[in-house]
Amino acid sequence: MKSLHLRSIDKPDLHRMLHDTGTSSIARYRDKVWGDVGWSQVLAGELMTGILAGLPGGLGYFCRQRCYRFLFRNMGREVILGRNIVLRHPGRIVLGDETAIDDDTLIDAAGAGEDGIAIGNRVIVSRNCIIQGKTGPVVIGDGSDIGANTVMTSVGGIVLEDHVLIAGNVYIGGGRYHTEDRQLPILRQGVYSRGPIRIGSGSWIGAGAIVLDGVTIGRGCVIGAGSVVTKDIPDFWMAAGVPAKPMRFRFEEQEAG
Repeated sequence: MKSLHLRSIDKPDLHRMLHDTGTSSIARYRDKVWGDVGWSQVLAGELMTGILAGLPGGLGYFCRQRCYRFLFRNMGREVILGRNIVLRHPGRIVLGDETAIDDDTLIDAAGAGEDGIAIGNRVIVSRNCIIQGKTGPVVIGDGSDIGANTVMTSVGGIVLEDHVLIAGNVYIGGGRYHTEDRQLPILRQGVYSRGPIRIGSGSWIGAGAIVLDGVTIGRGCVIGAGSVVTKDIPDFWMAAGVPAKPMRFRFEEQEAG
């Protein structure tokens, strides 16, 4: 069994970041949205996204493909960017070749550190997803497919290996709040993580499933719809339930034969 190492997380005070009177509102906005970049980059980014983010049809796809590449740390060939994509700290985001990001998706690398958010080649991110490096990086491997309304919020790190299939309305990530002090509201007691999340290559996470921090799902696994994964799942097992438990090895009939 994997040893359990709890790690306290230095969670930023969002209210202070948004309303700190020690800095101007425009400086706070730059820090939250664009990061540590020059004002010329902020102005160019604001103009670019303000004009092109909601531009419909083929013209919108074409213009975003040509212009948005200057916002990212790196953007590959033939990337498709839908309408009203919201970016935070795009200078920490990498998009691979032939990747498609659908409408109304948020990609937020503000808390992802220098590793940022790396989305591989030929990845599909369906509409209305949230991919957020809250206090840790995110890596999405080549050929993965992320269903609509999926939320990935990285506290200790999230890694999806190649060709992972995520159905709609899945939640991956999060940390845990301390609850020991009865005098303090829970939101002020601090956050800890049980470690990074890793989902092995070729796995399928069913609709509405939840994968909590510190979990490793092996290669070729199937996680049933609505399951809550709180412990590791070995390679090629099918798991389901709340909490999810391994139910059947995918190839047991072949091995028995």
